[in-house]
Amino acid sequence: MPTCAALIVAAGRGQRFGGSGPKQYAPLKGEPLLRRTLRAFAEHSEISSILVAIHPDDEDLFTEAAQGMNAAFVHGGATRQESVLKGLEALAGDAPDLVLIHDGARPMVGAATISAVISALVNNDGALPVVPIVDTLKKIDGDIVGKTVPRDQLVRAQTPQGFRFAPILDAHRKFAGESFTDDAAILEHAGHQVLTVAGDDANVKVTTMEDLARLESALSETRIGQGFDVHKFGPGDFVTLCGVKVPHDFGLEGHSDADVALHAATDAILGAIGAGDIGQHFPPSDEKWRGAPSDKFIKHAYDLLRAQGGRLVNLDITIICERPKVGPHRDAMVQSIASILDIDASRISVKATTTEGLGFTGRREGIAAQAVAMVSA
Repeated sequence: MPTCAALIVAAGRGQRFGGSGPKQYAPLKGEPLLRRTLRAFAEHSEISSILVAIHPDDEDLFTEAAQGMNAAFVHGGATRQESVLKGLEALAGDAPDLVLIHDGARPMVGAATISAVISALVNNDGALPVVPIVDTLKKIDGDIVGKTVPRDQLVRAQTPQGFRFAPILDAHRKFAGESFTDDAAILEHAGHQVLTVAGDDANVKVTTMEDLARLESALSETRIGQGFDVHKFGPGDFVTLCGVKVPHDFGLEGHSDADVALHAATDAILGAIGAGDIGQHFPPSDEKWRGAPSDKFIKHAYDLLRAQGGRLVNLDITIICERPKVGPHRDAMVQSIASILDIDASRISVKATTTEGLGFTGRREGIAAQAVAMVSA
């Protein structure tokens, strides 16, 4: 089986991107974009090694993004073409049979595309994935349409572009300093044949912030979690519901502040992201949580959601009790949760109901609450 190295080009500054740093390290669903790119190759059985051409200023960013990926790096050059040549020269000491050259800002490359490119190199010096052009093409002069351009022989080129190692290294060395749009063009210019394979429309290159936002949206999925909690009445003259102190003839018993509504909401968010329940994160056996305000609990759950790149679509809480009356405090409860999570109040719903005198809540022995959280993660 031939050895195949992946050379990832990630040394650019992304001047069209518009973000606060290089686009390849911008977060995508909670992790650097480049990390997703590296994972696609690290998890592919036919890739024997990974080398990344990075900017000299980005070593710390790369180290963090590549943690656990077994990827090495080399400093790139002033242009993409220079970076590729530096990468190929670095690989030449223990040259692989094949090399796949891929844009670091294409994080959605699939295993099927990688396999197709490698397979095409059995009988060819070069191969690249392409996708058809579906839009009508027009040649224009200023704002005036000149003519319609036939598209039947036109395609869009993607990466990874694959090559037998010796020919692509020779071509890059021979035409160093010249300007080519991609590596396949260099091999073509050297007189070699490049075979096309089917690409994938999902294998997009992130160029602008808008590209990243569209990709983030495409990767999002909607998930739902539910929570339920109960606390019985005890001594006191108020109960805490959704972080709001509501006057009552009794208090609620619990290890923390016994905010039954926030406890249910916390479990709903944790459930939506598969992160266990409130007892796992804040065990009642731990004295440091005695009397703790429950806003800490729901904020923790929300922070876990955000760390995964998710957002809270909406949170619906139902408080079940005969007394106290929740209605007069509903708006304050909604605003309280919105403030705790720093989200718009329109995403929060607080309702109340009774059990028509049935059960422990009907006998006014305590309060129950249930919550449903919808998240986009």
